[in-house]
Amino acid sequence: MSQHHSRYPANDAADTNLGDDDAFLEHDLKLSQRGVELVKMEGRVFLRFSGAVRADGLHVDYRLVPARGVLAKPSKWRKMDLGARRELIEERATRDAIDDLNQDVEEFVRDIADRCEDAGFDPMLFLHVLEELETSEPAEYVFERIRQRLDHAVERDQEERHAARTKESINLAEYPQSFEVASKMARRFIALLGPTNSGKTHRAMEHLAQAESGVYLAPLRLLALENYERLQGVVREDGEPLAVSLVTGEERRLAENATHVASTVEMLDTRTKVEVAVIDEIQMLADRDRGAAWTAAVCGAPASVVYLVGAPEARRAIEALAERLECPLEVHVLKRKAPLSMEPGAVRKIRNLKRGDAVIAFSRRDVLMWRDMITETGLSVATVYGNLSPEVRRAQAERFREGQADIVVGTDALAMGLNMPIQRIVMTTAVKYNGVEEEEISAALAKQIAGRAGRYGVHEEGFVAGYDDDTHDIMRSLMKEKIPPVPATGFAVAPSLEQLHRIASVTGETSLVKLLRRFVHNIDVPDGFFYPRITEEQNERAEWLDTLDLSVAEKFTMSLVPISTRVPTLESAWSHWAQSLAKKKICKLQPHPQELFWQNLQEVEDTCRMYSAYAWLGYRMPEFFPSIELAQQLAREASERVDSLLQQQNAAARKRQSKKERGRW
Repeated sequence: MSQHHSRYPANDAADTNLGDDDAFLEHDLKLSQRGVELVKMEGRVFLRFSGAVRADGLHVDYRLVPARGVLAKPSKWRKMDLGARRELIEERATRDAIDDLNQDVEEFVRDIADRCEDAGFDPMLFLHVLEELETSEPAEYVFERIRQRLDHAVERDQEERHAARTKESINLAEYPQSFEVASKMARRFIALLGPTNSGKTHRAMEHLAQAESGVYLAPLRLLALENYERLQGVVREDGEPLAVSLVTGEERRLAENATHVASTVEMLDTRTKVEVAVIDEIQMLADRDRGAAWTAAVCGAPASVVYLVGAPEARRAIEALAERLECPLEVHVLKRKAPLSMEPGAVRKIRNLKRGDAVIAFSRRDVLMWRDMITETGLSVATVYGNLSPEVRRAQAERFREGQADIVVGTDALAMGLNMPIQRIVMTTAVKYNGVEEEEISAALAKQIAGRAGRYGVHEEGFVAGYDDDTHDIMRSLMKEKIPPVPATGFAVAPSLEQLHRIASVTGETSLVKLLRRFVHNIDVPDGFFYPRITEEQNERAEWLDTLDLSVAEKFTMSLVPISTRVPTLESAWSHWAQSLAKKKICKLQPHPQELFWQNLQEVEDTCRMYSAYAWLGYRMPEFFPSIELAQQLAREASERVDSLLQQQNAAARKRQSKKERGRW
């Protein structure tokens, strides 16, 4: 390792001219013979002792200010007569003071020499400044600054060694080989690419249902649940229904002798061979936070045939992955089955909304506001937004599907996974909060939402409109815009516990923040085809988790709990679980079903999410979080309560409108 021979700079503005009186004092007291000099510098008059020590085979010269070496400020010194100056110098420049400093220097040199030997440094890189330093600072401050320099050098050297060891321990070029089963199989990829309503998922699911065994990988619990039930409805040639399991982070419905599994993409079982795998929404490879799960699924799905289903812009990325993995690839590009058109003009008024419309807003608050405004016109409304559990979203969608609700109001949660007989998409805005600021939605999102209009087999054509003129014009432009392709390199790879343990074993580090940082910055990415990625939320959580007495595995698991730490009640629950785990306390749930009746809609939604997160944690650490079944039951009760509250609010708004109309009559 190269070392920089930096030294502390002398003060260029130092005034060392003491005047005739002080020169006389120096000569008269024979200070130079004792290795003492009188100096005026940096706004101080002080004594500096010179000497040399031998320690641990080193010869070190020094020129240092002793503990009581500073005599006065120049202004005060000038006011002192010669006798007072002589007396002060004699008091401070004693043989004992010289011996004490010499002993301090010797001890300091031994300390630095020992530490340099441990670190593999030449101690003179740090000790040479003891003679060359021009400062009025007492020796103890000089010692401290040299120790800090040594600490920083040790840290830099350790950082370089740890970085090198980390790079040697993990090579992302070998990432596909980390999936032992898939990498040894002869796999074949079939890409079914097309816009919304092109029938691509339907075609892939038909192949999956006909296979002897298979797995469906969904981006959402809701989609996993829908296709789990869809597969359950399939009857085999022998008259028996398919044996299907549902596996999500928060729920397991395990069928005996199951041949098929519907799962969220993060829950892929990479060890069990199957005939067919379907990876849905493959364009999510480019997703900032979750793209790594799709990279892992493509590399690790242990299926003879892997269907990659999604948007056409993923084609280049799929081709690059197939080539890298040496898997043959067929690409089928499907067209939308029902045409999709922009309305001639904006909707402009609530009364211009009609049955079969889906009204899109981008926040829970706005969804509920639009629901209330629409309901007050006498129309019934189903409500869908991200904070709702999959069960509630599905129940609300079912009402719209069955005609119990005239209009559905939702966020972009409608864009993925809910098949509803929507004839027209009405955008209340084309601006969405991205976590930092409000920004115009992308063309990809605009087209995915718009594509929900004109359900094939229900409507002959789908329509898109903005509620106001501005939004209508923006949507018209976005619908014409070409969507950029998913990048064909830089596929995200998230850290696994095994990788973090490997980094820990070569560096000795146990801090999750440092291990994650090493994973992102130090592992080997030879050509950048695969790229290490962690989420900001995981990094933020890791900082706090490092303050607790937890193992690397425990901290890693807690950093991944699917719960929003931006919501105070949920953050409180998460931190309580982490602290309980650190104390090795078993964290059991108690049933509180009556609580739900005293909570408002937001509170019940958050309660539902909390119980789901507990279940997720319970599946991973059942010895400390054993109340899995109770958590799922309480989550179901909370979901039912949310659905009930939404219906009550809907009915109450219609009742108010009915009263108004009777009053007018």
